Amino acid sequence: MDILLWIFQGILALLYLAGGAYKTFSFAEVAKQMPMLPLPGWQVLGVIELLGGIFLIVPGAINWMPSLTPMAAAALAVETLALVVIYAQYSLAIAATNPLVFAVVQLLLVAFVAYGRFVLVPFTS
Repeated sequence: MDILLWIFQGILALLYLAGGAYKTFSFAEVAKQMPMLPLPGWQVLGVIELLGGIFLIVPGAINWMPSLTPMAAAALAVETLALVVIYAQYSLAIAATNPLVFAVVQLLLVAFVAYGRFVLVPFTS
């Protein structure tokens, strides 16, 4: 189970780092595509995703405050839930290209990592 959680953490870290960088540094383009949130809102979400992506891996990998990893996963789950609510208001088609479908899958994975690191295989320090 620990290996599966590390695999999910690695994949999610890459996804959140990429998405966070896009939202942080190309926030004007994101705001044009999805105007439901003002410009600073997209930047804040991007910074949350960047920090969360880092904290999904680094604390557990170097055994420095490893309790930050499940807390980061839980914070990302809440942030992704907020994105799911935003996407659900504007995208109703269920298709593979719909960002809502991708966000729901990402939410389920990060919630599983949070649960797994809190309950199933917590880090021991």
